[in-house]
Amino acid sequence: MFPRVPDQHKTGKPLVPNGLGVIYVLFTTVYLFLMYFLGVIRASNDVSAPLTLAVCVLFGGFMGLLDDWMNLKWRYKAFMPLIAALPLVYLARQYALRTSLTLPFIGVIEFSEYYYFLIIPLIVMIVTNTVSQLGGLNGLETVCPAIILMGLMTLSQSYLILMLGPLILWLTLAGLNLQGKIFVGNSGSFAIGMTIASFAIITDLKLNLVISILPYVFNSALILLTIFFAGKRASVSFDGKKLSSDHRRSLVTLVTYRRPLTERQVVAIISSLVAFFTLIAAFVAVL
Repeated sequence: MFPRVPDQHKTGKPLVPNGLGVIYVLFTTVYLFLMYFLGVIRASNDVSAPLTLAVCVLFGGFMGLLDDWMNLKWRYKAFMPLIAALPLVYLARQYALRTSLTLPFIGVIEFSEYYYFLIIPLIVMIVTNTVSQLGGLNGLETVCPAIILMGLMTLSQSYLILMLGPLILWLTLAGLNLQGKIFVGNSGSFAIGMTIASFAIITDLKLNLVISILPYVFNSALILLTIFFAGKRASVSFDGKKLSSDHRRSLVTLVTYRRPLTERQVVAIISSLVAFFTLIAAFVAVL
């Protein structure tokens, strides 16, 4: 049913089903529609949070499928999430969400109308693309987003039910992906990135989101800077057992720089880093 692609970091490069992220997209959409019809999360000013989130997840999955079919260049993929920001902008205005950001030791930064037309689109664009860029290893593109999503859900008890079902399914896919049995593909990575960004905006946890995704932002910045200034891309070598690199052009190559590690070890290190920043985000929230 799903196309098979070789697992580049396994001996013999076995073929693994790819694109199972569409299961997450379909399940999450149905789940959110049920939340709407059951009235679990009440609408405000005729705007529904479950329906808005469902639209964003669907668009994230569509982006991933489009990339799989057409192999879109990054200059196009970078700006496509801006379309999905439109329903979030409308929801934020109708829900009268805060247009300010409170930073520790700095104070309140008021964005006013710029929050709707600049900050929200930037959050959606940056989060979706950075989450998509950190992948390539079994479990990396599924476990790390799950950590951030669980952190955001913990901080927003009133909206916890909104993502409970989708999180359980995503954790199931993450377990299979960690074992090297499936790949979620671009449809999964774009959809979960869109989920994280949208959920953080709906629950007004933008500062906590920014802190949690700092490892993602660092990884993307490292990749883009080396491409723009050195014209080189990140890559890791696999000797049949361990991964290693002779350069530092991404988070993965930085971890494996002149230090051979197994795939599981690399995923564990980066996941721990994401968990650390998610804990910092949670700590900031209770200050």
